[in-house]
Amino acid sequence: MTVIGCGHLGVTHAASMAEIGHEVVGVDIDAAKIETLNSGRAWFYEPDLDVMLTRHIACGRLRFTSDFAEAGEFGEMHFLGVATPGMADRDDYDLSQVFAAVRSLAPHLRHACVIVGKSTVSVGTTAATQELVRGLAPAGDDVTVAWNPEFLREGHAVQDTLRPDRIVIGVTSAKAEQKIREAYKPITDAGVPLVVTDPATCELVKGAANAFLSTKISFINAMADICEASGADVDQLADAIGLDPRIGRAFLDAGVGYGGGCLPKDTRAFAARARELGVEGAAELLTSVDRINAGRRERVVEMTRKACGGDMVGQRVGVWGAAFKFGTDDVRDSPALDVAARLHSLGAMVTVYDPMAVENARIVHPELDYVEDALTAAIGADVLVTMTAWPEFRDLDPEAVAKVVGRQVMIDARSVLDTFRWRDAGWTLHRLGRS
Repeated sequence: MTVIGCGHLGVTHAASMAEIGHEVVGVDIDAAKIETLNSGRAWFYEPDLDVMLTRHIACGRLRFTSDFAEAGEFGEMHFLGVATPGMADRDDYDLSQVFAAVRSLAPHLRHACVIVGKSTVSVGTTAATQELVRGLAPAGDDVTVAWNPEFLREGHAVQDTLRPDRIVIGVTSAKAEQKIREAYKPITDAGVPLVVTDPATCELVKGAANAFLSTKISFINAMADICEASGADVDQLADAIGLDPRIGRAFLDAGVGYGGGCLPKDTRAFAARARELGVEGAAELLTSVDRINAGRRERVVEMTRKACGGDMVGQRVGVWGAAFKFGTDDVRDSPALDVAARLHSLGAMVTVYDPMAVENARIVHPELDYVEDALTAAIGADVLVTMTAWPEFRDLDPEAVAKVVGRQVMIDARSVLDTFRWRDAGWTLHRLGRS
């Protein structure tokens, strides 16, 4: 099989398919990425991924190339794992990379095979891709397009590929279904359920899943605002309602909201598609979810401004965290970097530390100062802001940090710190959702 697109999704999928016994060729147009991957290393951080790459490249089960002709000749299955970013001019997916990959691959498909999309797309993409393939592939109707969306969490992507909660496929033919079942047999034999749907339902499953997670996060953050206004505690509220099995405790941690390369764009694109289909109620709901999430970042900025007496000019702010969540070096749509940049624009001197994402952050926001450890970021700070829930921040000694700051003021925007421990050490600690 081949995997077209060697980003976070594609590389993880390629290595994982080799792990369960398949012969895999990864394909990408970026020669630098191909060279790095063939050396046994990913160009981004994901736990356990480099180990698998090294092992399967060494034994010859996995290799990477930029040659689509080689890929077309080699593959009985072709997984599409290219990026589908949000569009610049409207809330929808930019599918140009999907269709570009198909245009590069299809002319080399001279035998029966299955193209399986894994990228997150808008409903109707499978049908559009099938029509495109029909006009380009020499094998014509013997090339079948199906969809199989990923449900990966960055920082857990290898585990989520090899031991997922479920596998969902959208197919139009029994032959395609059988081929995909064979590919995933080592995983489904271990008890992972495989759900078979039509392509439109399959495409909507991924969008609906992320929209629901976004809704749950924004719901608890809306409750956090009510708790602050009324003198209640959002953590206790979340614990109580989370005991109801219909609700559950997961994703009910109040904070600065979601970010990254998936939830924000997926929620907006899902809302936009609902509006195109005339389903205004769903569109309004998801637009509100997105608006609440965006407001969390401004709320942290206002908390920081208030802690500094209302004026950020000349204030020293230490920001702990740059990645959009812990366990990754990904800074796409990172709430941490967004807040840091806003504080800088208000005149603050902002110093950022992240154990993994500093170099990526520096590319996106070179105007900020970056350091190599948390204590250095805290030196002389008028206020510290914890923006990414790295475990190392939880383990820091508040008394040691107190010796280097200008003022003992902390805003814990991720509820990662032990409130009592820090307050006992003399800190004024602010958290979202508590009065």
